[in-house]
Amino acid sequence: MASADLKDELNCSICLDPYTDPVSLRCGHDFCRSCIVSVLDTQEAAGVYSCPDCRAEYPERPALEKNRKLGTIVERFLSTQPGMEETRIFCTYCTKSPVPAVKSCLQCEMSLCDDHLTAHNKSADHILGEPTRAFVNKKCSLHKKVLEYYCPQDAACLCVSCCLVGKHRGHQVELLEEASEKKKEKLRKYLDELNTEKTKIQTRVQNLQDHKRNIQEKASDKRENINEIFMDLKEQLDIVEKKVLSEISRQEEKIVSQISDLMETLEIQENELSRKMSHLEEMCHVTDPIRLLEESDNTVSDQGGEEDAGESGERNSCNNELSLGKISGQADSPMSDTKVQDNRIDFLETNDILDETFDDLDDVLISLTLHLCVREILTDVTSDLGFHVPDILLDVDTVHKCVKISEDLKEATDSGEHVTLDSPRKFLTYAQVLSRSGLSSGRHYWEVEWNEKGTCSIGMSYPSIDKKGYHSSIGDNDKSWCLSMDEATCEAFHNSVNINLNTKPRVPTFGVFLDYEAGRLSFYELCDPIRHMHTFTASFTEPLHVMFFMDDGASVTIRS
Repeated sequence: MASADLKDELNCSICLDPYTDPVSLRCGHDFCRSCIVSVLDTQEAAGVYSCPDCRAEYPERPALEKNRKLGTIVERFLSTQPGMEETRIFCTYCTKSPVPAVKSCLQCEMSLCDDHLTAHNKSADHILGEPTRAFVNKKCSLHKKVLEYYCPQDAACLCVSCCLVGKHRGHQVELLEEASEKKKEKLRKYLDELNTEKTKIQTRVQNLQDHKRNIQEKASDKRENINEIFMDLKEQLDIVEKKVLSEISRQEEKIVSQISDLMETLEIQENELSRKMSHLEEMCHVTDPIRLLEESDNTVSDQGGEEDAGESGERNSCNNELSLGKISGQADSPMSDTKVQDNRIDFLETNDILDETFDDLDDVLISLTLHLCVREILTDVTSDLGFHVPDILLDVDTVHKCVKISEDLKEATDSGEHVTLDSPRKFLTYAQVLSRSGLSSGRHYWEVEWNEKGTCSIGMSYPSIDKKGYHSSIGDNDKSWCLSMDEATCEAFHNSVNINLNTKPRVPTFGVFLDYEAGRLSFYELCDPIRHMHTFTASFTEPLHVMFFMDDGASVTIRS
């Protein structure tokens, strides 16, 4: 019972259905927006506006305030009534059991079923319409008569009295049905236009979806390609690592072998010395003078203080030779009368020779091996990516007199006027220079570095560009394209059209990419992450040469 009472409170007093987009008048009564708008449109013909509930009048068309709270209450109520049947209009005369109405009489403001409609049709002057509860919307608010006519001049629905008296008197009016058909015809035409626009939008959306799918497929293919490249890189880097480590091991093995041989030689000499020292120590402890003197001549130098001769001297000399052979470990090779001091000197000289032939790791060879291998890998990767890195050299025959070219033909600097070659191909008006060779096919990438002084422009040009005059400046003609920069701005130029990129350089290094067949020339700033600056698109008809412009001390270098 409470739910039914609440439902009645949430019904619009005009359509008797739950509020749809409820709005409020200043008097506080609420209505569906569409219902009250229809009522106010009808009242506009009379020039007097009033509330359908309390009849409060307004001198001007009242403003409608959206009642969000009431709308929320209605939505929540309806959401809690899932079993509630759709509101239906029933016959006014069938009071014992509700019977759905098939027509409503606008004159009587009653709804009729089939049975009661048959009897009601005998009254021919009554106007029948679709079942409705909003009878007030079907009648003139001023004359309380059924609305039958439409005034195109005032865009208002009228009753017969409105056509005869009031401000619509004398206006060209139409029957509601005729006006409705005309309005429907206009709406159909407008609907056709909207359908055309909708079709265009749908086509555009479909194209965007296809493009989106195409981009996603390309991105997926590119990921697979990059994954394959990195897998190959890892394999090649593993091979390079093994190769470089192998070179290090080879050098290590060679040098360690030399060191081991030296150590072995020194160990032999050390053992020999230890044996000699042990014998000498033993002789120092001999108590028998005869024995000591007989063997001492083998190790101690005789300074000639004694004058022994005869058989005794010969015997001592023989004994000395035998003793020396025994000490040196060469009993089968007679030794000369060599002194201990002389033996020590020969040993030290041998060490010096061994030390001088000792090698160190060749860092240059190791680094060179790594460099060549990595360079070969990078060349392969560049080839896999589908572009070539050209060896760009500047053409001294085109250089302006204010531009100085480095000996390696890689750097151009605005350095003031100096002597240049007299060539018919050199620039005469602006400090510019072209590269020696042109690019007429393929995909190419190179890098340039700016010294962050003055103003410079980097780009490409046809060799047929004018060499003097205003239009010989890079970007001021249809034969050259460039990216121009100074410390505060960065702009793109072609055919005297300036495109301000609304940024300033972050780093002084830039990459240039040319796809000749695709007609694409792109510039990138090599910061982290790399930033795309601008792309020119054109149908190239001549070989393209690298071109530079410098001013106020600017310098540009082609990076290898």
